[in-house]
Amino acid sequence: MTRNVGSIDRALRIIVGIVLLALVFVGPKTMWGLIGIIPLATALMGNCPLYSIIGVNTCKTK
Repeated sequence: MTRNVGSIDRALRIIVGIVLLALVFVGPKTMWGLIGIIPLATALMGNCPLYSIIGVNTCKTK
């Protein structure tokens, strides 16, 4: 699996994922917050399947 998520993109995904997951425990306490698992998982893996489909790569090339 090739990496296609760059460092800034990765950091934003982690922040968004944590904020969305926090909605399950604080605030409106809605289960929609579980959708935060998706950006968090793609950030930790460094690969976004949607980016692969549409041909986007935010990683810097060496």
